[in-house]
Amino acid sequence: MTDLTKAASDTLVHDPKGGMPRLVEIMRRLRDPDGGCPWDLEQTFATIAPYTIEEAFEVADAIEREAWDELKGELGDLLFQSVFHAQMASEAGYFEFNDIADTMSDKMVSRHPHVFGDENPDKSADQQTVDWEKIKAAERASKAQSGVLDGVAMGLPALMRAVKLQNRAARVGFDWPSTDEVLDKLAEEVLEVQEAPTPEDRFEEFGDLMFVMANLARHWKIDPEAALRAANAKFTRRFEFIEAQLQAMGKAPSDSDLAEMDTLWDAAKRAEKAT
Repeated sequence: MTDLTKAASDTLVHDPKGGMPRLVEIMRRLRDPDGGCPWDLEQTFATIAPYTIEEAFEVADAIEREAWDELKGELGDLLFQSVFHAQMASEAGYFEFNDIADTMSDKMVSRHPHVFGDENPDKSADQQTVDWEKIKAAERASKAQSGVLDGVAMGLPALMRAVKLQNRAARVGFDWPSTDEVLDKLAEEVLEVQEAPTPEDRFEEFGDLMFVMANLARHWKIDPEAALRAANAKFTRRFEFIEAQLQAMGKAPSDSDLAEMDTLWDAAKRAEKAT
């Protein structure tokens, strides 16, 4: 980097209103073999991918908590993940950051002919969902993804991927007609878990049980990830209530027993219902 180039880069990097060009340049500098950050230079697509997933969940968490002051920062963290991957791709000669933006723009224009094309804009959200899936199916066909389940990302959270796989299968008629059959299957899977003879069998049957639970959520139009997050939050609130009550008695959970903590758990439930 020449002195002139570095000066221009420094000006952009320290410009508080530099926007996307500033962020892209910061990432380029972090990955610069001449003076970059050793940690950033060691990273690969594979090592960064878990952080990308984590940042997406932190965005979802901020939204779930309606922490709007935090959301800007979390979205920035997620955006930085895209910039990080784009810089590594640029170094490898795969594509540039602008290629990502252009690809996404092309996709959105293609999938919204009722907004950007000559298709009738007067359609319901449900009809748009149907049309969206038809367009996506055509895109998969153009990529030689002929299988019904092709393109469902392996890296998705397991519950989310289960729902997506089931939705794909349902489009070609492979689905129970009502929740009655799903509930029957659920009872069957619970029994199979209970009767599993070995840890390996229990592992497999437990997975089957979770898969059916995802199917039940789909039939009831429940987001299983969101439902489990809500259950986690409820458990956290109630256990913190137990800790607070024990602390008021001069005790810690390790000084208590299950019977006492269960009584306090019921008190937490009553307190929640009273508010």
